[in-house]
This record gives sequence, structure tokens and C-alpha cells, in this order.
Amino acid sequence: MNDDIQPTPEGQAFKPGPIRPLGKVLAVTSGKGGVGKTFVSANLAAALAKRGQKVLVLDADLGLANLDVVLNLYPKITLHDVFTGKAKLEEAIVKAPGGFSVLLAGSGMVEYSRLTPNVREDFLRIIAGLLPHYDIVLLDTGAGISDVVLFAVSLASEVLVVATPEPTSLTDAYATIKVLVGEQQRRIIRMVINQTARMGDGRAITNQLQQVLDRFVVAKPGEKVRLIHMGDIPADPAVRLAVMRRQLMMTTMPGCPAALAISQLAGKIEDTLINTPQ
Repeated sequence: MNDDIQPTPEGQAFKPGPIRPLGKVLAVTSGKGGVGKTFVSANLAAALAKRGQKVLVLDADLGLANLDVVLNLYPKITLHDVFTGKAKLEEAIVKAPGGFSVLLAGSGMVEYSRLTPNVREDFLRIIAGLLPHYDIVLLDTGAGISDVVLFAVSLASEVLVVATPEPTSLTDAYATIKVLVGEQQRRIIRMVINQTARMGDGRAITNQLQQVLDRFVVAKPGEKVRLIHMGDIPADPAVRLAVMRRQLMMTTMPGCPAALAISQLAGKIEDTLINTPQ
């Protein structure tokens, strides 16, 4: 059993408090799959843990979870077991190699691919149980704009969109941001550009997206949506090597260019989310 969360006393029902997107919860999301979102989530968590933060990553991709694959973990208990009452929340939390905690989802759970009232209630209960025990909770969401993804994102105080320089990734990132602005009234979206070829490419890409948003996406009259460039993660052979070995790059190759970039990203997240009063 994980020591971070104490079990609910026997016979006492768990009563979650009200959920507001004000806690130190960061949703890591993307418009397109395959851009390295889960890889970024896991290594960002390791970088934050290295800085002394108490971090949990929740695999919020309830239908196609793969955080366990990235971390080379074989969980006996998953979110599915917590949702169905077969296990308690504290029993499903495990320690990852990078010094942070994870709450893993099972893959291929069709019943969680749609946002039913039960899924919504279960998700709220889980988040309520986690928030008091960690400095920051990362939600590794699915890609795209399904109702499950959007609901997970709605629980976060901040959103980090991961994209690559590929046109399809940027088109889908724009579509995702547009929906987040329209449906969740997001005014600030943070971006990290993965697999960049040259230093400065990511900032240029973010600026281009900002120009498109300024023209076509209106938050409120006289109020613009603001994209904040959080950094570039350069294309690095060490990334593929870590993925193929199912290892955390931050622990096995901390001096490689991509790992150094994620360390810088962790510093910015720490300054803007963790050390800032909510």
C-alpha cells in the first residue's frame, strides 16, 4: 500500500469535497496522438520529483492507457479496480522509478471511452482523494477532444499542450486550443514543442499559432487567448533509446539535450504552478 494516502476508516463512506480547477493540477494533453505526450508527462514528473516536489501522475487516458508501458510497470491494481470498488484508492498508487507516484489505468476499457455519469463521478472522487497529498498532480490525458479528455482537462488549473513541428500536429493542437477556449473559457494555454530541429523553432511555432488565434478565436470581446511558450524539447536519439528500453530518460540519461530541456520545463512549472499561491 502507498504511504502517501491513508485509507478511509472501515465502514466510513468516502465523501469527496467540491472540485474546482484551482488546485495544483496540470493537464498534459495534445491534439494529435504520437507526439510524445506521455513521455513528456513521465519525465516531467521525474524532473519535478528530483527538485523535491511530491508528484503524482494519473493516467487519464482511460481507454488507451500506456503510461505503464513507458514506465515498464506491471500494475496489479488499476483505476478500473478503484472505479468498480474492487480496491481502495491508496492500493492503486505505486511508486515509479523516477521517485514519483503513479495511478495507472487499464488499456482497452471500452466502458471508459465515453463520459457517462458514473465515469464523471468516479473521476471526481479520485481527484478529490489525491489533491491534498501532493504538491502537483499531472493528468496524462488522451489525445484529441473527446468528452472524456475534455472533462479530465476541465479539472486542471493549467493546461500544457504538447505538439511537434509537423503540420498535422499543429493543426490538431490549434483545434484543441479552440475547443478549450470555447467550452472551458480557457484564457491561458501553455505549450511545449517536442522534437524540434533547431533552438528557437518552438517559440516561432508558438508565435505563429498565437497569430492564428488572434485572428480567428475570440475569448471575450476585447480579450485575447494567450499562448505561453514553456520550452522546446529537441529531437534527440536518447529519446527513442529510452522509449525502446522502457526507461525514464531523466534517470538513465539526465545529461542528454532532451533531458536538460525537460529539466528547464520542470523549473518553469515549479515557478508558475507549485510555488505560486492558487
